[in-house]
Amino acid sequence: MSKKLSYDSAYAELNKILASLQSDEVSLDEISDKLKRAAELSTFCKSKLRSIEEDLEKINPAN
Repeated sequence: MSKKLSYDSAYAELNKILASLQSDEVSLDEISDKLKRAAELSTFCKSKLRSIEEDLEKINPAN
């Protein structure tokens, strides 16, 4: 992930990968690359969401 990603662009790319895998138009050779990219994007999105949760917790800590 060399370029700076936003959550929205990563999520959109994940949806695009999912759609291509569901369409059966992906060759077997491409599946591995797409799954690796999807794993990277998923990790990125989870990290962003955790960061937001931490920020919200700082603003309004649960007692």
